[in-house]
Amino acid sequence: MKKIGVTLKFCRRQTMNLLLTVSCLLLITACGGGAGSGAAGAAIAAPVSQQATSTPVITTSAAQNGAVIVSMRSTTTGASIYYSTDGSAPTANAIPYISPFLVSTPQTVKAVATATGAMPSAVASYNFATPVASGTLIWSDEFTNTTGLNAAPNNQAWQFESMATGFQTVNSELEVYCGWASQVSPCTSTPNAYVGATDGYLHIVAQQPVSGTYTSARVNTAGLVSMTYSRIEARMKLPEGQGLWPAFWLLGNNVNSVGWPACGEMDIMEHINAPVPDWIAGTLHMTGASGSAGPSSHYGATVASFAASDWHIYGMIWSKGMVQFYVDTPSNIYATVQPSDLPAGAVWPFDAGQGRFIILNLAVGGSWPGSPDSSTVFPAEMLVDYVRVYAN
Repeated sequence: MKKIGVTLKFCRRQTMNLLLTVSCLLLITACGGGAGSGAAGAAIAAPVSQQATSTPVITTSAAQNGAVIVSMRSTTTGASIYYSTDGSAPTANAIPYISPFLVSTPQTVKAVATATGAMPSAVASYNFATPVASGTLIWSDEFTNTTGLNAAPNNQAWQFESMATGFQTVNSELEVYCGWASQVSPCTSTPNAYVGATDGYLHIVAQQPVSGTYTSARVNTAGLVSMTYSRIEARMKLPEGQGLWPAFWLLGNNVNSVGWPACGEMDIMEHINAPVPDWIAGTLHMTGASGSAGPSSHYGATVASFAASDWHIYGMIWSKGMVQFYVDTPSNIYATVQPSDLPAGAVWPFDAGQGRFIILNLAVGGSWPGSPDSSTVFPAEMLVDYVRVYAN
């Protein structure tokens, strides 16, 4: 029994020593002690609270007749901005901000920014209270040029799309789209798009610098200005010839994130070749109804006096749940498209709140018009007197 008592006493003493040693180690570590360095303390310091993304800054610039162009930015690198226009609190499921957009109807814009590794920002708000009457001009480019020389289109409204290898992979087109002043072969010193020195027209010119090689231009308002519900029109004079494909159209700002046709395409005017009788087409493209399945209507084939080579106004009235196409006057509507007109499975993207940008181009060749032939005259040019956007 004595031996057992001594053994138990020894065990209790060892246990107490072990507890004291552990306690000292914990105290030294917590105090950042040890070999005279604070590194150990820093390594187990409590994590710093997650910082919030900077609140978006909402700014406006004057458009026309009381309308404004709304822009947003965040100072947090890599931040994404989402917004609503109905006064509701925006989330990451709201409309992604991609491009400045026109506002002409009363609405409260609210925006939030998010960034990886940071908390969402506080909500920024902008209230547009004064309505602009429907039918009022709110944005336009009249292609004014006072330089006395052929000039580039206004770079606050238009940018050039240029591709060294052209759009051969898109619709089997044949042209190379040249940027302003580009002389990278096959582009030359003769511009493919310019505002005339004396006529006040935008010229988009398809050229054939050498046999079988074609250059042209494609300009758009992407990242500069976009619009939602509105009436959009352009006064144009079109080239006619085998393989020529002029177009005036809109794409969703979100084309780079959701792709085509999910972004939605609105073709206000397309024309191919030199058909007899003459006609132009107004078409919509979307998921489940694109390409030849997209709802499309022709104008002109039954109008004896219509010739696309004459000056005409081509327009679209975009309203909630409806798109209408017209020629020369908004009262001359030749096609109306609504979601109920679509085939089963088609997804109508034109009421999702995302803005759309304008594109003007003159393509050469492609799966729709076919290739130019010996009857096609180059250079061929599309003339644009103006592009206008009205409140709707």
